[in-house]
Parts: sequence; structure tokens; C-alpha cells
Amino acid sequence: MWRLGRAPLELGQWKVENRHKEGQSEMKKSRFTEEQIVTILAEGDRGERTIGDVCRGHGVSEATFYNWRKRFRGMGVEEVREYRELKQENARLKKLLADRELEIDAMKEVMRKKL
Repeated sequence: MWRLGRAPLELGQWKVENRHKEGQSEMKKSRFTEEQIVTILAEGDRGERTIGDVCRGHGVSEATFYNWRKRFRGMGVEEVREYRELKQENARLKKLLADRELEIDAMKEVMRKKL
């Protein structure tokens, strides 16, 4: 029962507020290492078992398997690792650029008010 004068908390509110700490990457951490992803894809491509069996054996959904295949097909472990690192760096640079653009807009606004 709700107390008078208090609004109910939304589900997940605390997770959203505390999800990202200063200086941490905003990308979701994968449960699987690059080696595991490459191994699972290779096992699925061999054709000894169905894709569904391979996915169940590793605890991965078929949708995840096909997404990995689309992104990582033909890559080795080092290439997958480099791809992930580049993607994280790109996200960081995009955030820096957006922050810089906000600062520039704020400075322009201040200059307009002064004139």
C-alpha cells in the first residue's frame, strides 16, 4: 500500500540511475569471450549438429548466434577482439564529440546574450 504523499517508485529506476559510473564504458559486457564466440560459430558452421543444438549446448539463443554470424563470420579471435575494441573506442569518441558540441552551443548562447 502506498503512503500518502509518496509516489510509487518505478521498476528499474535504481538500475537506470546506478548503471553507469564515471569513466566506465556504456556498452554491455558480453558473457562470452572472443574465443568462445569464434568456437561456437565454428561449431555451428561445421554442420555436425543443428544450429539449435549448438545454441542449447552453449546457452545461447539462435538469434544471438545468427547476429554473431552476421557480424563475425570469417573472423579469427584477434579480429573479433580488435573489432570490439574499435567499437568501444568509436562510442567513446562519439560521446566526446557530442559533449564538445554541447559546450560550443552553450558558449554561442552566452555570446549571443552578451551582445
